[in-house]
Amino acid sequence: MRKNTSQRADTVFVGGKVFTGTGPAPVEAAVAIGGGRILAVDDEDAVRALADADTEVVDLAGGLLLPGFQDAHVHPVVAGVQMLGCDLSGEHSLDDYLAVVAAYARQHPGTSWIRGGGWSMDVFPGGTPTRAMLDRVAPDQPVLLGNRDGHGAWANTAAFRLAGVDRDTPDPVDGRIEREPDGTPAGTLQEGAVELVARHVPLATPDESYAGLLAAQEHLLSLGVTAWQDAMIGAFPGHPDNFGVYVRAAREEALRVRVVGALWWDRERGLEQIPELEERRRTGRVGRFNATSVKIMQDGIAENFTAGLLEPYLDGCGCATANSGLSFVDPELLAEAVSRLDRSGFQIHFHALGDRAVREALDALAAARAANGEGDNRHHLAHLQIVHPDDIGRFASLGAAANIQALWAAHEPQMDELTIPFLGPERAALQYPFGDLRRAGARLVAGSDWSVSSPNPLWGIHVAVNRVVPDGVPGEVPGKPFFPEQALTLAEALTAYTAGSAWANHLDDVTGTVEPGKYADLVVLDRDPFAYPAEEIARARVTRTYIDGEAVFTAAR
Repeated sequence: MRKNTSQRADTVFVGGKVFTGTGPAPVEAAVAIGGGRILAVDDEDAVRALADADTEVVDLAGGLLLPGFQDAHVHPVVAGVQMLGCDLSGEHSLDDYLAVVAAYARQHPGTSWIRGGGWSMDVFPGGTPTRAMLDRVAPDQPVLLGNRDGHGAWANTAAFRLAGVDRDTPDPVDGRIEREPDGTPAGTLQEGAVELVARHVPLATPDESYAGLLAAQEHLLSLGVTAWQDAMIGAFPGHPDNFGVYVRAAREEALRVRVVGALWWDRERGLEQIPELEERRRTGRVGRFNATSVKIMQDGIAENFTAGLLEPYLDGCGCATANSGLSFVDPELLAEAVSRLDRSGFQIHFHALGDRAVREALDALAAARAANGEGDNRHHLAHLQIVHPDDIGRFASLGAAANIQALWAAHEPQMDELTIPFLGPERAALQYPFGDLRRAGARLVAGSDWSVSSPNPLWGIHVAVNRVVPDGVPGEVPGKPFFPEQALTLAEALTAYTAGSAWANHLDDVTGTVEPGKYADLVVLDRDPFAYPAEEIARARVTRTYIDGEAVFTAAR
């Protein structure tokens, strides 16, 4: 433990333990902060010696002080706009979804479109809601509601009619229209097919998107998140370009957190977009916002059979189908694009969920390393639902981080009903191999993918350790552990969400651990979860969040 005695402390933390992130367990210590930095991590007497009459003394009351959480894969503008619109994310039944839509329609009678989202696929047979369901509560207003995964949408008859989508409309190459027996759109649009309707929906205005970002920021601060990487900076179906929203918030100093923006790679285009991305990076370094990453979505999701697999999906009878999912970017083009982007100094942030997509992403990184040599761009692969055993060790050898969304690594209806039966038992056992990746030396970073799932880091950490969902997650009932051999320790999971994500965000030199000289980006928990059974991790609550030593969230007493 060290201290910097050259400054007076603005705040000191006493009466609890500190998870510094530099060791496997919390330590008995007090912490002093001043001038936005950590001054000392030492015994209480030494820390109190830095205080004077104006110093705030925070009694941790047996709680835990730790580095601010950093979400390495999140969509706050999308989530915030959804929070302010027709938001279904707090419900988990058809009746409750329809009640929310009906109430929104009553409260917004002049709205040309009802837009929002947050519905869960496991509520519906086959994961596909119908237009007739929505027609019951909104027969006249067109409705388009994205699902919680962001890979599909639910529309009513009025929406299809207004968009001109009917039985003769062909499926796009990157998506699918779920259909009734005669070919009429049934109500669910998958992947690129969402755009067939979304292009007719009025997008959120710049002011609405800005309000959404600020609302999302407040929510994330209440959960102890002090930095994040927005995993999709650009325009995509149903959502306007959010680049300007961040630049505005940064210029107006309304952006309190440190944000890395992952610029969207347009999969309909090729290498000609790289100069545009470079220009966006140049103009997207404003205040606390840095658009220095590029997001490449290589595949879809397993629940709608668009995740890219090495072997085909199974049908309901357990027989192989002709479908092995999608590769949104041709592997040859992917290798060239990644090599060019790496040479330009971009970080690559992959969406790679299926084992084929993971391999294609790793192959592209191998090609980049062969072409450019080893660098420090800190590429990472997000989601990693299925990783072939042959590829586990490649993360460490290529210096690629494993960006985990731990809340998904549990038995829940979407997993047990819409995923495992169509993968088969052998392939299902390869899902979310956090333990294998760690044992093979991969660097773990962590994110939530909010609005896809809860942004609460403590819930994600709970699942990473226990491999079961905690009490309180909508629609989920804790059950048997999900391949518990892949569990992480509490220290490993916390480190992924702090120092790990700080590394991915190129912030590890100034954040991610509690050490003198680093920014005072800190979180206070009401308890030390190390002192309780692992089954109680999710019961911990954030009571205070600090950025640069300023309290940006304080829980109500």
